Amino acid sequence: MPHPQPLVLIVDDDGAVRAALQELLESVGIDAVSYASPRELLAADREDRPGCLILDVRMPGGSGLELQHRLLTERDAKPIIFLTGYGDIPMSVDAMKAGAVDFLTKPVRDQTLLDAVSVGIARDRTRRAEMRITDRLLERHASLTPREREVMELVAQGRLNKQVAYDLSISEVTVKLHRGNVMRKMAVTTIGELISAWREIAAHLPVA
Repeated sequence: MPHPQPLVLIVDDDGAVRAALQELLESVGIDAVSYASPRELLAADREDRPGCLILDVRMPGGSGLELQHRLLTERDAKPIIFLTGYGDIPMSVDAMKAGAVDFLTKPVRDQTLLDAVSVGIARDRTRRAEMRITDRLLERHASLTPREREVMELVAQGRLNKQVAYDLSISEVTVKLHRGNVMRKMAVTTIGELISAWREIAAHLPVA
Protein backbone atom coordinates (compact mmCIF):
# COMPACT_ATOMS: atom_id res chain seq x y z
CA MET A 1 0.00 0.00 0.00
CA PRO A 2 1.26 3.55 -0.71
CA HIS A 3 2.33 5.67 2.21
CA PRO A 4 -0.45 8.07 3.26
CA GLN A 5 0.14 11.73 2.51
CA PRO A 6 1.43 13.50 5.64
CA LEU A 7 -0.69 16.11 7.37
CA VAL A 8 0.62 18.99 9.48
CA LEU A 9 -1.62 20.50 12.15
CA ILE A 10 -1.14 24.21 12.93
CA VAL A 11 -2.38 25.77 16.17
CA ASP A 12 -2.01 29.53 16.43
CA ASP A 13 -4.44 32.25 17.52
CA ASP A 14 -3.16 34.63 14.81
CA GLY A 15 -5.16 34.08 11.62
CA ALA A 16 -2.50 35.66 9.42
CA VAL A 17 0.16 33.34 10.81
CA ARG A 18 -2.05 30.30 10.28
CA ALA A 19 -2.72 31.29 6.68
CA ALA A 20 0.97 31.96 5.95
CA LEU A 21 2.09 28.65 7.46
CA GLN A 22 -0.57 26.69 5.61
CA GLU A 23 0.35 28.38 2.33
CA LEU A 24 4.06 27.63 2.88
CA LEU A 25 3.45 23.95 3.59
CA GLU A 26 1.05 23.48 0.72
CA SER A 27 3.54 25.18 -1.63
CA VAL A 28 5.88 22.21 -1.09
CA GLY A 29 3.13 19.60 -1.34
CA ILE A 30 2.40 19.09 2.37
CA ASP A 31 -1.25 19.05 3.45
CA ALA A 32 -2.03 21.28 6.41
CA VAL A 33 -5.00 22.06 8.64
CA SER A 34 -5.07 24.99 11.04
CA TYR A 35 -6.82 25.67 14.34
CA ALA A 36 -7.23 28.89 16.29
CA SER A 37 -6.82 27.36 19.76
CA PRO A 38 -5.86 24.19 21.63
CA ARG A 39 -9.53 23.69 22.46
CA GLU A 40 -10.43 23.74 18.77
CA LEU A 41 -7.76 21.15 17.98
CA LEU A 42 -8.85 18.84 20.79
CA ALA A 43 -12.49 19.04 19.67
CA ALA A 44 -11.63 18.29 16.03
CA ASP A 45 -12.00 14.92 14.31
CA ARG A 46 -8.34 14.55 13.36
CA GLU A 47 -7.34 12.32 10.45
CA ASP A 48 -5.19 9.27 11.10
CA ARG A 49 -2.21 10.29 8.97
CA PRO A 50 1.51 10.73 9.64
CA GLY A 51 2.58 14.27 10.38
CA CYS A 52 3.43 16.73 13.11
CA LEU A 53 2.10 19.79 14.92
CA ILE A 54 3.21 23.40 14.75
CA LEU A 55 2.16 25.09 17.99
CA ASP A 56 2.27 28.64 19.25
CA VAL A 57 3.23 28.88 22.92
CA ARG A 58 0.92 31.58 24.23
CA MET A 59 -2.71 31.37 23.15
CA PRO A 60 -6.08 32.17 24.70
CA GLY A 61 -7.64 29.11 26.28
CA GLY A 62 -4.41 27.24 27.02
CA SER A 63 -0.73 27.41 26.18
CA GLY A 64 1.10 25.31 23.65
CA LEU A 65 3.14 23.72 26.45
CA GLU A 66 -0.05 22.65 28.23
CA LEU A 67 -1.36 21.21 24.98
CA GLN A 68 1.92 19.34 24.48
CA HIS A 69 1.58 17.60 27.85
CA ARG A 70 -2.09 16.83 27.15
CA LEU A 71 -1.28 15.27 23.77
CA LEU A 72 1.51 13.14 25.24
CA THR A 73 -1.19 11.06 26.96
CA GLU A 74 -2.81 10.23 23.61
CA ARG A 75 -1.98 7.14 21.60
CA ASP A 76 -1.40 9.26 18.50
CA ALA A 77 1.08 11.65 20.14
CA LYS A 78 2.53 13.46 17.15
CA PRO A 79 5.89 15.27 17.16
CA ILE A 80 5.61 18.98 17.97
CA ILE A 81 7.39 22.04 16.63
CA PHE A 82 6.97 25.18 18.71
CA LEU A 83 6.86 28.47 16.85
CA THR A 84 6.50 31.54 19.03
CA GLY A 85 7.30 35.19 19.39
CA TYR A 86 7.41 34.97 23.19
CA GLY A 87 9.75 32.10 23.92
CA ASP A 88 12.46 32.03 26.55
CA ILE A 89 15.16 29.55 27.54
CA PRO A 90 13.26 27.81 30.40
CA MET A 91 10.26 27.44 28.10
CA SER A 92 12.34 25.93 25.31
CA VAL A 93 14.08 23.58 27.73
CA ASP A 94 10.72 22.32 29.05
CA ALA A 95 9.45 21.80 25.51
CA MET A 96 12.53 19.90 24.34
CA LYS A 97 12.60 17.72 27.47
CA ALA A 98 9.01 16.74 26.71
CA GLY A 99 10.07 15.62 23.23
CA ALA A 100 9.55 18.64 20.97
CA VAL A 101 11.27 18.48 17.59
CA ASP A 102 12.32 22.13 17.75
CA PHE A 103 11.57 25.44 19.46
CA LEU A 104 11.62 28.24 16.89
CA THR A 105 11.01 31.96 17.31
CA LYS A 106 9.09 34.24 14.98
CA PRO A 107 9.98 35.38 12.41
CA VAL A 108 11.51 32.13 11.18
CA ARG A 109 13.15 31.33 7.85
CA ASP A 110 10.91 29.24 5.63
CA GLN A 111 13.59 26.61 5.09
CA THR A 112 14.30 26.33 8.83
CA LEU A 113 10.65 25.59 9.48
CA LEU A 114 10.37 23.18 6.56
CA ASP A 115 13.45 21.31 7.77
CA ALA A 116 11.88 20.94 11.22
CA VAL A 117 8.63 19.74 9.65
CA SER A 118 10.53 17.13 7.63
CA VAL A 119 12.15 15.85 10.82
CA GLY A 120 8.78 15.76 12.57
CA ILE A 121 7.09 13.83 9.77
CA ALA A 122 9.97 11.31 9.56
CA ARG A 123 9.85 10.84 13.32
CA ASP A 124 6.10 10.24 13.20
CA ARG A 125 6.42 7.70 10.37
CA THR A 126 8.94 5.79 12.49
CA ARG A 127 6.67 5.99 15.55
CA ARG A 128 3.68 4.73 13.59
CA ALA A 129 5.68 1.80 12.14
CA GLU A 130 6.85 0.83 15.63
CA MET A 131 3.29 1.12 16.92
CA ARG A 132 2.03 -1.28 14.22
CA ILE A 133 4.67 -3.83 15.27
CA THR A 134 3.69 -3.46 18.92
CA ASP A 135 0.01 -3.86 18.08
CA ARG A 136 0.70 -7.11 16.22
CA LEU A 137 2.69 -8.45 19.14
CA LEU A 138 -0.06 -7.48 21.58
CA GLU A 139 -2.63 -9.28 19.41
CA ARG A 140 -0.47 -12.42 19.48
CA HIS A 141 0.04 -12.11 23.23
CA ALA A 142 -3.74 -11.87 23.69
CA SER A 143 -4.07 -15.28 22.00
CA LEU A 144 -1.99 -16.94 24.75
CA THR A 145 -3.62 -18.76 27.63
CA PRO A 146 -3.04 -17.34 31.13
CA ARG A 147 -0.46 -20.07 31.83
CA GLU A 148 1.33 -19.45 28.53
CA ARG A 149 1.58 -15.78 29.43
CA GLU A 150 3.18 -16.69 32.74
CA VAL A 151 5.66 -18.97 30.99
CA MET A 152 6.47 -16.32 28.40
CA GLU A 153 7.22 -13.69 31.04
CA LEU A 154 9.46 -16.00 33.05
CA VAL A 155 11.35 -17.28 30.00
CA ALA A 156 11.81 -13.71 28.78
CA GLN A 157 13.28 -12.87 32.19
CA GLY A 158 15.94 -15.50 31.62
CA ARG A 159 14.52 -18.30 33.78
CA LEU A 160 15.47 -21.86 32.78
CA ASN A 161 12.79 -24.49 32.17
CA LYS A 162 13.42 -26.14 35.52
CA GLN A 163 13.23 -22.78 37.27
CA VAL A 164 9.96 -21.93 35.50
CA ALA A 165 8.62 -25.34 36.51
CA TYR A 166 9.52 -24.65 40.14
CA ASP A 167 8.07 -21.10 40.05
CA LEU A 168 4.74 -22.30 38.62
CA SER A 169 4.60 -25.66 40.44
CA ILE A 170 4.33 -27.62 37.19
CA SER A 171 6.53 -30.24 35.52
CA GLU A 172 9.42 -29.34 33.27
CA VAL A 173 7.76 -31.29 30.45
CA THR A 174 4.66 -29.07 30.80
CA VAL A 175 6.87 -25.99 30.70
CA LYS A 176 8.40 -27.15 27.43
CA LEU A 177 4.94 -27.70 25.94
CA HIS A 178 3.78 -24.24 27.01
CA ARG A 179 6.99 -22.65 25.76
CA GLY A 180 6.54 -24.31 22.36
CA ASN A 181 2.99 -22.96 22.16
CA VAL A 182 4.21 -19.49 23.12
CA MET A 183 6.90 -19.51 20.44
CA ARG A 184 4.39 -20.61 17.81
CA LYS A 185 1.67 -18.13 18.76
CA MET A 186 4.12 -15.23 19.08
CA ALA A 187 5.61 -16.15 15.68
CA VAL A 188 9.20 -16.27 16.97
CA THR A 189 11.85 -18.94 16.43
CA THR A 190 14.47 -18.11 19.04
CA ILE A 191 14.52 -17.15 22.71
CA GLY A 192 16.24 -13.92 21.71
CA GLU A 193 13.26 -13.01 19.52
CA LEU A 194 10.90 -13.92 22.34
CA ILE A 195 12.81 -11.67 24.75
CA SER A 196 12.67 -8.82 22.22
CA ALA A 197 8.93 -9.31 21.78
CA TRP A 198 8.40 -9.25 25.54
CA ARG A 199 10.40 -6.07 25.94
CA GLU A 200 8.32 -4.46 23.19
CA ILE A 201 4.98 -5.22 24.83
CA ALA A 202 5.70 -5.36 28.56
CA ALA A 203 5.04 -1.65 29.15
CA HIS A 204 1.70 -1.91 27.32
CA LEU A 205 0.31 -4.78 29.37
CA PRO A 206 -2.03 -4.19 32.32
CA VAL A 207 -0.42 -4.49 35.72
CA ALA A 208 -1.53 -7.66 37.45
